[in-house]
Amino acid sequence: MDSSVHLDNVVMRFGGFTAVQKMDLRIHSGEFFSFLGPSGCGKTTILNMVSGFLKPSEGVVRIGGEDMTSVPANKRPTSMIFQNLALFPLMTVAENIEFGLEVRGVSKAERKKASDRLLELVALEGSGTKKVSELSGGQKQRIAIARALAVEPQVLLLDEPLSALDLKLRQHMRTELKEIQRKTGITFIYITHDQGEALTMSDRVAVMSAGRLQQVADPIALYRDPKTSFVASFVGENNSIAGTVVESRSGEVVIDAGVLGKLAGRVTQPIEKGQRATLFIRPESFQLGSGLDFTLPTILEEVNFEGSYLTLNSSAADQRTLSVQLAANQYHEDMIAGRALSLSYNSKDAIVIAGEASDV
Repeated sequence: MDSSVHLDNVVMRFGGFTAVQKMDLRIHSGEFFSFLGPSGCGKTTILNMVSGFLKPSEGVVRIGGEDMTSVPANKRPTSMIFQNLALFPLMTVAENIEFGLEVRGVSKAERKKASDRLLELVALEGSGTKKVSELSGGQKQRIAIARALAVEPQVLLLDEPLSALDLKLRQHMRTELKEIQRKTGITFIYITHDQGEALTMSDRVAVMSAGRLQQVADPIALYRDPKTSFVASFVGENNSIAGTVVESRSGEVVIDAGVLGKLAGRVTQPIEKGQRATLFIRPESFQLGSGLDFTLPTILEEVNFEGSYLTLNSSAADQRTLSVQLAANQYHEDMIAGRALSLSYNSKDAIVIAGEASDV
């Protein structure tokens, strides 16, 4: 069954405010697709247009190739999981799962069969008679998924469903969600401001800012090859150094970064000589010492131990702070504030994007 979603030149306005700029985006059938961006960027508005809770000001939402304009929310082949899960506290687990089927007039025997199957799918067999109040946060999450899947939607919409969970449980539920999506083959559209969630679970990610699509790509391409300064700044940690392009050569450009000297990085889009640009270097791309293509002398400010890795913050000649990420076993006792620290990187591990760095 075709469960693709096409946002066909959709725009969403609220009075004089445009919440979603014109967007033409196709989400493939059976894809785990995430919208990633800060609060207020238009992510949930998109989800509400797909579900039918909002009608686009312009454009058309198509599901499985069908125009959804005249199809009300309760008739669309979609199901939604909200941030607060919206489980019914006075019902049993099985009654929660079966609720949508009961509304549709499905027989009690068929409802029971469906809830048993879904409880097995979410690894909660035998929990049907429990009250919602008896469940842990992760179990409630899985029951909300089971309830949403009970009505056999073509598209499952998830609005930041893991945000209320603690870190360890969120990380566990990422794996659970991806496994459930793989087993069912349903199209998942996931809304989040958490880049870890988006990068871990998604086949593709759309990064949004101020109602506008910044980039759509698979997680690795998004991380390695950001197309805009916003994406480079928002997705993962990045060091940014602004300068003026002074040379262009076979997929790389050189910028004059003032007191930091001339630095080079690769480009994915042409940048003309004399143009202002920003060079981005991931913290893990720096190496201590001067063994790589370009070296920046710095003064170490602080060392933060974060379990499996260290983050070193050091001050460069222009007083900017540069962050370096190292494996925890690289720590040594002379890493103390005030010590000189040379940082080097290879040009292939940096990327240069036209314009100034985005403030996110």
